Amino acid sequence: MSVTQEQMLYDEEQLRLMEEVCIVVDENDKPVRSGSKKECHLMENINTGLLHRAFSMFLFDNENRLLLQQRAAEKITFPSLWTNTCCSHPLDVASERGSELDEAISGVKSAAQRKLLHELGIKAEYIPKDKYQFLTRIHYLAPSIEKWGEHEIDYILFYKGQVELDINPNEVQAYKYVTMDELKAMFEDPQYKFTPWFKLICQHFLFHWWTDVDHSSKFQDREIHRML
Repeated sequence: MSVTQEQMLYDEEQLRLMEEVCIVVDENDKPVRSGSKKECHLMENINTGLLHRAFSMFLFDNENRLLLQQRAAEKITFPSLWTNTCCSHPLDVASERGSELDEAISGVKSAAQRKLLHELGIKAEYIPKDKYQFLTRIHYLAPSIEKWGEHEIDYILFYKGQVELDINPNEVQAYKYVTMDELKAMFEDPQYKFTPWFKLICQHFLFHWWTDVDHSSKFQDREIHRML
């Protein structure tokens, strides 16, 4: 069997994950069809308007410190960048899809629980889905390196609690808990590079929400915030 150029360039496990099936949506977040993760992250498709559903989880400990991760160098999109606790996509499967918002929120919570285990080794018993707080959705577009990028309607989730970590090094190369002031200092330090969605969420929402993590439900809305 001949080796493809992509097999030579990219990590085997990350290429396998590119075969996962995402939920392609319209600009109103209504599911249109399924599409492979690879299809959804190619800029040639994004530039024609291809849009998919995603989530960003923000996990706080009991001291209201936020858990950050640095994406693994093996990642095909946005490698080695710092970001929020966990960022990924619901799959086009019964437990993670949804046409109406409440059903879709339930689906992304299931996806978040799945990916927190996959990336950070956080077991479901530590992170019950009924304790996740949905806050809002953002619509953004951002190129990555080479031919890759993101074009997502991103569901923002909060969770507060103590967890045990078992890091998957193929997904995460480093992690740290930070206070709000420590994160602001990281943004000023050129040694730290961040994912575009995390920067957008911080600039527009996070620092305000962080002032009252224990009552974050009061910040919830049902809008799609366009950040294009």
